[in-house]
Amino acid sequence: MTESEGIMMEYAVRIKNLSKQYPDFSLNNISLDIPMGSIMGLIGENGSGKTTTIKAMLDIVKRDAGDVEILGMDIREREQEVKEEIGVVFGESQFHDFLSAVQISGIMKRVYKNWDEELFSSYLSRFALPEKKKVKEYSRGMAMKLAIAAALSHHPKLLILDEATSGLDPVARDEILDLFFGFIEDGEHSVLIASHITSDLDKVADYVTMIHNGSILFSEEKDQLLEDMGILRCGEEELAGLTDVHVVGVRKNPYGVEAL
Repeated sequence: MTESEGIMMEYAVRIKNLSKQYPDFSLNNISLDIPMGSIMGLIGENGSGKTTTIKAMLDIVKRDAGDVEILGMDIREREQEVKEEIGVVFGESQFHDFLSAVQISGIMKRVYKNWDEELFSSYLSRFALPEKKKVKEYSRGMAMKLAIAAALSHHPKLLILDEATSGLDPVARDEILDLFFGFIEDGEHSVLIASHITSDLDKVADYVTMIHNGSILFSEEKDQLLEDMGILRCGEEELAGLTDVHVVGVRKNPYGVEAL
C-alpha cells in the first residue's frame, strides 16, 4: 500500500493553505480535513467563499497556492482518476434544457466507466422524475433531484454538493438527507455539503466548517460545537463589554447584534 492509499483510508479530502486571489475577493489559506465515512457541512453567508473553495479544490478555477488531496490523490496529477471517484452537484442547472433523463444517461455512459444505467433509473423512479421529459420542463426541485441522481449513478466514493438542497421543499430535502446517510453508512463514502440551510446540517453533518470573507472561522466536530458554542443576542455596547467569551463572528441587525 502506498502512502497516499493509506491516507485515503483515513481522509476523503485534505486541503492545506488553499488560496485564490480575485480583484475584489480572496480565499485565504483554507485548510480542512474530511474524514472518510463522514459528512462535512461547509457553511457561510452568500459570497463567503464556499463555492470558490469547492471550485478551487476541484481545479475548476486555478488556485494560486495550496495543496489538495481527494481520496489520497492530487487532482492535478490524477485528474481522470479523481473525477471517476467523485460526484458533484452545483446549485445551478447541471444539464442542457433540451435534454431528457434518458439522453443524459446516454451521455454519462460515455463519460464515466462505472456509469450504472439501472441505478440511475432506480433513482429516477425513487424521485418520481419522468425519463422522457426535457429538463426545461422540470421544476427547480426536480432538476436538483436529477443532478443528484446523476452524481450518484457512477458509484462515486465522494459526493460534493454546493447549495444542492436549496430548491427542494422540506419533505424532499429530508428524503435527500436520508439518502446521504445511506451513502456513507459503510464507512468508505463521504459527503461535503456547502449550504446556508443550517437546519439541514443539524440533521446530517458530522463536522462543520464555517467560512467568512474567504477565511475559515472554525472547522470542528458538530457535537463539539454544540457543546462549546452558542448564539448571544445583545446590544453592541454590551458585546464590547464582554471580556470572558471568545467571539467567532458577529452579525448586526436593527435590534443589536448576534454573536457566535
